[in-house]
Amino acid sequence: MPDPIIIGQVLTPQYSPGLVALSYLVSFAGSLTAIMCASRMLHANGLARFSMLACAAVALGGIGIWSMHFIGMLAYELPVPIAYEPLLTSGSLVAAVLISGIALYLAGGRRKFSQPGWIAASVLAGLGICVMHYMGMYAMQLSAAMEMDLRVMAASMGIAVTAAAAALWLAFHTTSLARQTISAAVMALAVCAMHYVGMRAATMICTAPVATQGLTLSETDLVMVVFSVIGMVLVSIYWLVTDVDIDAIRKRMAMPRRG
Repeated sequence: MPDPIIIGQVLTPQYSPGLVALSYLVSFAGSLTAIMCASRMLHANGLARFSMLACAAVALGGIGIWSMHFIGMLAYELPVPIAYEPLLTSGSLVAAVLISGIALYLAGGRRKFSQPGWIAASVLAGLGICVMHYMGMYAMQLSAAMEMDLRVMAASMGIAVTAAAAALWLAFHTTSLARQTISAAVMALAVCAMHYVGMRAATMICTAPVATQGLTLSETDLVMVVFSVIGMVLVSIYWLVTDVDIDAIRKRMAMPRRG
């Protein structure tokens, strides 16, 4: 029988190793999909293909960052019940996708890869990852007060900006599947590192050993939301990518042959 929780007690978190591993695999899948879409983001004339930009943004923001974060939150176990505030949870998803899209466009969506755009995009994307992460943390509803270590938060932000810079550079400088796979593995490792370092910044102090009341998402609800988002994103990307490929084939077949 577990020891009773006392008001004022510092709550010690534990992590589910299986869910931690799953959070990495999900981030890897989203990152790889985003890199593959980003490599096809420009038309032959240098103009941005916005369908591919949208695919890359939702893959990176919706799966590589947001879904990874909330699977990581499911891996985070405390001795008090945890639920999630729906508005902040959904808002963090929108923020992750929008910021990812803007960052990808700044880095390589304006006819060619731009170093000044890459630097601006790296800072924006890194800060965006942090905004999404801490929005997700503050969406937690539990009978505990959260105290944040500003030094650890700053370290997590540094990791996020560095990771974003590496990820965006790799996204526009890799073409072979092998290199894209390695790039996605590095990107996922960096996103996960930012997440779990960011979690170390939080100290939870019990305020009442009871569940929080009100409109919330339970952990079971969150599982359904996360995997619904992953499924819808991947199906949408598959539909868009195959539609683009079919359209390109039709155009080539319609071109008059010379000679």
